[in-house]
Amino acid sequence: MGKVRILIVDDHQLAREGLAAVLAGDGIEIAGMASTGEEAIELTRSLSPDIVLMDVRLGEGIDGLEATRQIAALGLPAKVIMLTLHEMPAYVREALAAGAAGYVLKDTAIGDLRAAIDQVMAGQSALPLDLVGAAMRETAMPHGASDPARVLTPREQDVLAHVAEGLTNKEIARELEISPATVKVHVERIIGKLGVADRTQAAVLAVKMASAAA
Repeated sequence: MGKVRILIVDDHQLAREGLAAVLAGDGIEIAGMASTGEEAIELTRSLSPDIVLMDVRLGEGIDGLEATRQIAALGLPAKVIMLTLHEMPAYVREALAAGAAGYVLKDTAIGDLRAAIDQVMAGQSALPLDLVGAAMRETAMPHGASDPARVLTPREQDVLAHVAEGLTNKEIARELEISPATVKVHVERIIGKLGVADRTQAAVLAVKMASAAA
């Protein structure tokens, strides 16, 4: 298996270079570095990294959340992990909605960051459970929200699981070998059956139910 190729996106040069220095080696290759959201999108296109470590707040142009949204919309194979100082549940919700596969705080130990990268490369999400819990509490989930295991078909449960991992409709379509249009229909039905307002609420409800079952 080849090295995991990573694109680092941060508007501070010292942060970019410091992160590159501690991550390089042991199965990780630094594919490139970007300082703006626009540059991140362009380098993701041209360098085809496996992972994009994306800061939420960037100094100029679009922020990391919007850059993540655009990368996901393009159907690019790179998985985005938000790497930020901001312990804000709202950002976790926005990151999931944008298509991020992970959310890691900058004060995380380097070993935990490497573990998050491994998780995402294995097709899992890497999310701080305390912030996810806070995000769910702040989302004001409707009282009538339903248990996915009881109201969804097996196929809809498969789709929801991928939504909770932060996959886009195109990525889910590839995973399940169905069309993006079919995925879109499933997502709309899932939202209706669960009694939630949108894709983000469906995702956090799925995470909540999975945590309760663990």
